[in-house]
Amino acid sequence: MNDAMLKGRHVVVVGGTSGIGLAVARYVARAGAEVTIVGRDAERLRHAAEEIGGARQCVGDLHQSEAFGRLFGSLPEIDHVVVTAGTASLKTLRESTAEDLRAAVEERLVGPLSVVRAALDRLRPTGSIVLTSGLLAERPTHRGAILAGAVAAIEAIARSLALELAPIRVNAVSPGLVDTPLLDGFFGDAKHEALASAAASLPTGRIGRPDDIAQAVGLLLTGGFITGEVLHVDGGGRLV
Repeated sequence: MNDAMLKGRHVVVVGGTSGIGLAVARYVARAGAEVTIVGRDAERLRHAAEEIGGARQCVGDLHQSEAFGRLFGSLPEIDHVVVTAGTASLKTLRESTAEDLRAAVEERLVGPLSVVRAALDRLRPTGSIVLTSGLLAERPTHRGAILAGAVAAIEAIARSLALELAPIRVNAVSPGLVDTPLLDGFFGDAKHEALASAAASLPTGRIGRPDDIAQAVGLLLTGGFITGEVLHVDGGGRLV
């Protein structure tokens, strides 16, 4: 990986205020990139920009995808776009309402595709796009059919767009279990015990950290011969 290739490049991170997105923004900033972070909350954007050491801040929401055209129209030319935003709700199909289904599709499919479409006029031909899928695409749970379908679709979309948008490169990163604030809602007070149990089941002996995923994203951003790929960063979670 040649992080020097990020120096002076403009990287937009959608979902860059916490967890994996914030780690990606920090990573590319340390490599010398000009960073724009996009998130739903202006205050969280301000705090994230301070933590990164300076970043352009834009308010945007994957549930309001029509706004991304205006957002990207206000930015200078872009070298790379990384979409990490997305919540996660595990429900059985019987528990899910029609609104739950629409929200999952809006956030996990329509939102990222709207980001990509809006970015195209600003994205240099030498640039790239990194989308985010997830372990559920290959290792679904009994309560994760909706989310599994959505993240699996992102992988198919990345492969298809790698052909459609060439020479712009399009890839996806597929994180496994990563210790981010997103997991607080899953496990609550049982989070520590649940993560310890999960770590013991993995070949790596630990769960992921946001910086693990950021490093993988860095490879996809700088790997000029990588396109249409899904990079699994799951500690061997697909194997056990």
